[in-house]
Amino acid sequence: MKKILNLQCINCGKEHKTSEANFVCTACGGNLEVNYDYKLISKRFSIGKLKDNREFDMWRYMDLLPINDHDKVPHVHVGWTPLYPCKDLAKELHISNLFIKDEGRNPTGSIKDRGSAVAVARALELEQEVIADASTGNASDSLACLTASMPMKTVIFAPKSVPDPKLVQLLVYGAEVIGVDGSYDEAFELCKQSVQKYGWYSRAAGFNPFTREGKKTCAFEICEQLDWEAPDKVVVAAGDGTVLAGLWKGFTDFNKLGIIERMPQMIAVQAEGSAAIAEAFNTHSEVKSVSAHTVADSIVVNYPRDAALALQALQESNGMALTVTDEEILQAIPELARKANIFAEPAGAATYAALKKLVAQGKIERDETVVLVVGGNGLKDIDSAMQVLPKVCVIPPTMAAVEQELKAKGFIK
Repeated sequence: MKKILNLQCINCGKEHKTSEANFVCTACGGNLEVNYDYKLISKRFSIGKLKDNREFDMWRYMDLLPINDHDKVPHVHVGWTPLYPCKDLAKELHISNLFIKDEGRNPTGSIKDRGSAVAVARALELEQEVIADASTGNASDSLACLTASMPMKTVIFAPKSVPDPKLVQLLVYGAEVIGVDGSYDEAFELCKQSVQKYGWYSRAAGFNPFTREGKKTCAFEICEQLDWEAPDKVVVAAGDGTVLAGLWKGFTDFNKLGIIERMPQMIAVQAEGSAAIAEAFNTHSEVKSVSAHTVADSIVVNYPRDAALALQALQESNGMALTVTDEEILQAIPELARKANIFAEPAGAATYAALKKLVAQGKIERDETVVLVVGGNGLKDIDSAMQVLPKVCVIPPTMAAVEQELKAKGFIK
């Protein structure tokens, strides 16, 4: 690929050709990052050409993606999700400008569709026959969807904590699902060993460097939707850290190409019971494995495998990392739905819970523009939402019963 200079290890710095290493560094086993030839790309990629481009999905940024053959791109529409201005909520929180990037509008209701789309296209270019993943749901759901009609088999290692709606998506799209009586981390290791043993292609985030490249297109869209500017702050939930790292890579790409002048401050949000990245960042220490537990299944991770680049994003952006409790996450789900019309899964609602904390702590300036990235749709985990919602009272089919119920609820006098 002429537009790619190399794949570089984030630990030891060793450079690899794209043909030399698909996943990790051959010297130390560290994660790899894709380095682009921005001088070459700038000759054919510009604001003007984007304005003329009527292809409103993530592939409008093809020049900045590690894919050559447009025919290998999944036909399912991924990307170009809405960025909603939330004026009333911004006023309530005393923020000048608040926007919510609703990634729940992607095909399987998650930002993970972006990473899967690039991984699938890459696997097809390499003529791979089997692609595998381990996930708490969203990443694997997206992979199963995008490969459903393709000449490629999909194997998913699913920990027992996967919510039923996410498991249903895997099965309805025809993926080969291997249920694991264990945690996400244990499912990840089984997937990794199987990939090595059987020669499959791996989609696993924090392992395959190309999934990060797909997720960065969310940052491209944010800048374009904000009229070619980056916001002051971007609030994003973090599990493995790949979404956070991917967004920062997207802002960095646009900055190196001169499309945006200033960079945003990245804010990582983790559940209190799964906070390896936040703990490492706030204590200036190495990332340590935790015994992760949280209602936000999308971000429950013992050891985040893309932590190095996530921490780098926080450091380079002068960012912040904070945690929210499960109670705060659950309460944020209906509140966000009623104040911003967005039904978010727990990990997505965590960003709103964090925003309220940041405002209360005086860490958001009144004149700043803030973007919340809501990474997944609430329909993917309705059991969590039901924990904080009132039960529906069933009444007899009479108007007298209707009137009695409405009075009991205070809806009428």
